[in-house]
Parts: sequence; structure tokens; C-alpha cells
Amino acid sequence: MSEALPVVTVTYSPGWHLDRFLASLSLATDGPVQVVMADNGSTDGAPQEAVQRYPDVRLHDTGSNLGYGGAVNSAVALLKAEGAGCGEFFIVANPDVQWGPGSIDALLEAAARWPHAATLGPLIRDPDGSVYPSARHLPSLIRGGMHAVIGPLWPNNPWTRAYRQELLEPSERPVGWLSGACLLVRRAAFEQISGFDERYFLYMEDVDLGDRLAKAGWLNVYVPSAEVLHQKGHATGKDPARNLAAHHRSTYTYLADRHTGWWRAPLRWTMRGALAVRSGLAVRSARRKLTKGRP
Repeated sequence: MSEALPVVTVTYSPGWHLDRFLASLSLATDGPVQVVMADNGSTDGAPQEAVQRYPDVRLHDTGSNLGYGGAVNSAVALLKAEGAGCGEFFIVANPDVQWGPGSIDALLEAAARWPHAATLGPLIRDPDGSVYPSARHLPSLIRGGMHAVIGPLWPNNPWTRAYRQELLEPSERPVGWLSGACLLVRRAAFEQISGFDERYFLYMEDVDLGDRLAKAGWLNVYVPSAEVLHQKGHATGKDPARNLAAHHRSTYTYLADRHTGWWRAPLRWTMRGALAVRSGLAVRSARRKLTKGRP
């Protein structure tokens, strides 16, 4: 019998999504899996119920809300310390993912075709069936900056379309980065760069991971022959204003890290100011929508 493939998912009161995640997992691969729920402080009881209902599922209490990347790092470190699940690959996936038939096996087959791939990501569909642009360019200062600042006001602008690679037909290819909602990860590559950067509490940790892996000589490969459905926002939707602010902080951290040096200080000040203004507008808009939705 082959070694079980570790599947790491970060839970934070995932509700009914977790049951669908685990129920559909049996369709994703013919091989054995072991699920580790890195729990960041769930209060809905869903992770505890899942342990009782599903075999090969365990709960790992992170001790506090470590954020997404921190929780994944914690679970991977636990597996390594125990000597369990120390094979070549592991899966990282959100608990609001529904697995398509054979999706994990398709990712593993692609990994054999791409021996220098550190991460491999499936085609991700939104609940309405449309394809989510999960395979993207890295956000350069112009392309990423214009997407961040102009995107909310002009969604179909050329910088956003170029950054999100929306005009390309789905094809198996190396890309800048892949959505952290669902990834097959090569353990050696992940350990080489010390996993996720835990300064990113929420958002941009997958962009940063893809960038650092590429700089270390690895590839991030999009595999549209594997498909999953993603019910986005199960955790972030609980406090949209707070999470919008976190998104902008993470965006600044990412950009500032890549534009260091005293001579770039004016650029960093400009980026910080522009993102602060955009964050303020987005947070106020989210709070108004919440207020209007209350009875």
C-alpha cells in the first residue's frame, strides 16, 4: 500500500463547507490520504464533528489564530516531527473547496511531467461554473499596482486583464503564481524556502510563495486537467472590512519587500499612501453594505 498523501486544510469555523470538502475528497484520488485540519480557533464545532465522521482525519489545534500561512507551516512541521506523511508531496487546500473527480491524481500525474515544479494548481471554478483566474503573472510595480489601485473602479482595465491572464485559454503551463486555495506542493521546495512567510496573516502569502519559489529555481505549474470548485469567502466574509484592511497591508508588505533600499523610500511612501486611501474607501464601502443588510 502506498504512503498516504497529506492534505492540509486551515479551519476557522468552516461550517458546512468542511463536510463537502471531506465527502468529495474520496473522488479526487484513488490513493490513500491523511487530512490534517490546522485549526485557528473554530467555534462552530465543525472540525470536531469531522474527526468523528471521517476516517484518516485529524485535528491540529494551532493554539491561536496564526493566519493561513502560519497554520499551514504548523501542520507541515507537525507531520515532519512525527515522521508521518514525509513523502514527496502534500496538498494545501481551503476547506471550502469541493474536489472534482480525479483532481488530485491529475495533479500528481502532472508533477511527474514537471520534475522542477514546486507547486501545481488545478483549474478553479466559481460556484456559478465560471473559471476563476487562479494562475497569474507576478504583480510587477506597474501591472500589479494599476490592478490594485484602478481595478475596483475599472474592473475590465487592461492591467488587470494582463495580470490575471484572463485572455489565455486554460493550458498546462508554468505561471508566476497559483492560488493558495488548492495546491499540490513539493515538500523539498517548500522546505528549501522555509514555507510560507508568516508575516502575511491573510492574503498575498500565495503570491509571495510563488515568487520565492521561482527565485529559488522552481516552477509553479497550472494544471487545468484537474478541476475543483471553490466557494470563496467562508472565513473572510465574516468580517469583510477587517479583511479588506488585511489585504492592503499584505499588498504593501509584498511590494515593499521587492523595492528595498533608501533610494526607493519615496516609492514605498507613495505605495503606502495609495494603498491606505484605497483601503479606507474599500472598508467604508464594505461597512455601508453590512449596515444596509441588517434588519
